[in-house]
Amino acid sequence: MIYRLLALNIDGTLLQSNGKIQKSTKEAIEYVGQKGIYVTLMTSRSFPSARKVARALKIKTPLITHQGAYISSVLEKPIYVKRITEEITYDTVRLLETVPCQIRLVHEQFSLANKLKLHNNLLAKTVFTSGDPVFYSQQFVPSLSEYLHDQPVTPPKIEVYFETESDLKDAKIALEKMYTEIDMIELDSLRLDIVPAGVSKLSGLTYLGQQLGISKKEMVVIGEGMDDIPLIEEVGLGVAMWNARYEVKRAADWVTRSQNENGVAYMVKEHFRKQQPIEFLRKMNIIKK
Repeated sequence: MIYRLLALNIDGTLLQSNGKIQKSTKEAIEYVGQKGIYVTLMTSRSFPSARKVARALKIKTPLITHQGAYISSVLEKPIYVKRITEEITYDTVRLLETVPCQIRLVHEQFSLANKLKLHNNLLAKTVFTSGDPVFYSQQFVPSLSEYLHDQPVTPPKIEVYFETESDLKDAKIALEKMYTEIDMIELDSLRLDIVPAGVSKLSGLTYLGQQLGISKKEMVVIGEGMDDIPLIEEVGLGVAMWNARYEVKRAADWVTRSQNENGVAYMVKEHFRKQQPIEFLRKMNIIKK
């Protein structure tokens, strides 16, 4: 099979556990690009945060961000965007405020969160350490619902960090009963992403593939999160990081090394060195488009 697009998760995949990108990873991404293969990022992060990583890797293909709700290469000109309505955002926040949780409205230009202090210190540290660039406005307010009453927001995504697993389960059930216009994505037992109905990393990757004229069977995905499983199962070659959970590895066609052991670079060099450049394959009429 000839692969024409490589999609990469950011956290736990491209980045080491210290948040840095290895030199070998940058070289591997450049190597793939020189062969004429599109490279994109597919992430739950905001667009500005993902674009910061893309710039470090010199990736120019549109990025799949906000769990697939915002696809763009330039902030002001998204090729796809889907938002949660003002009314549903407000009602969702009001329900979530009845349980101890950190609520973060993730817009492409800013984020807005409540000031609730989580007792789970490790969890509290994760909320605003997602690599957001310094120019990305991050605001805390005492009451999100009061803020939204006067200044409505239509975010592509809402992130929720719970203190207990039972609170997450209860909130998810309640929201599913309230609305069919939103979907819930569990990243782990304490983290829930709320997105417009039909939005996911897979839907985003499918849309980008249609824009580029590339089928899912011509794609390679490398990921480590539970939200990466649908993509890993659907594309031509699904790759899991060694540091991924067992469920992710089980879904994969291939398991590479961990994020701290050049996992992305190792997989890319092992596989793509065998594939001829796309332009050469076109000249040989092996690729018709």
